[in-house]
Amino acid sequence: MEEEKGMPLIGDKFPEIKVQTTHGVKNLPDDYKGKWLILFSHPGDFTPVCTTEFYAFQKRYGTFRELNTELLGLSIDQVQSHLKWTEWIEENLGEKIEFPIIADGTGKVANRIGLIHASSGTATVRAVFIVDPKSIIRAILYYPAELGRNMDEFIRMIKGFQKSDAEGVAIPANWPNNELIKDRVIVPPAGTENAIKDRKEKEKKGEIECYDWWLCHKKI
Repeated sequence: MEEEKGMPLIGDKFPEIKVQTTHGVKNLPDDYKGKWLILFSHPGDFTPVCTTEFYAFQKRYGTFRELNTELLGLSIDQVQSHLKWTEWIEENLGEKIEFPIIADGTGKVANRIGLIHASSGTATVRAVFIVDPKSIIRAILYYPAELGRNMDEFIRMIKGFQKSDAEGVAIPANWPNNELIKDRVIVPPAGTENAIKDRKEKEKKGEIECYDWWLCHKKI
């Protein structure tokens, strides 16, 4: 009997799945190792909100690639539908969709990663998976059908993850325009008495600034 697998969660490795896309067959997550991946599902081709989303993603595709990030769309439409829709976007809106779209006509991929809307049983929800270069899921976001996504937030998240990973810091709310510390980053909280003393010494030297020993920040 095949083992039942639950929906992947933040911190899990992205499931190994072979998918058919508008750019041919791809093996997830192996084909994206070494890169960040934003996999996003949409309810259906030739729908108004989804069209604005694909247009917005494509307008920022160069920025994503500069951040070593690839985009991968998904819906339960057939590949011919995807191809006709992206053709329509290019001909009528002037943007060629350069990233692939998974054609999940059977719904197998969407079901595997929890993208089928419970009330419909067929339409994919407006979801986003952010996967890091080691194939680990770092974020999962869901949106209702009536609300389009903010692509600039995904750029901010990728930049934040990359800064956090490189510097061992945490990222404050609304970074890099945080209301308290602006573009500075948060130093991880001290976990021992000695770490608290070290934190206070660093504050005296001007290496960090603190509201208290548990809330310190620095410029990087």
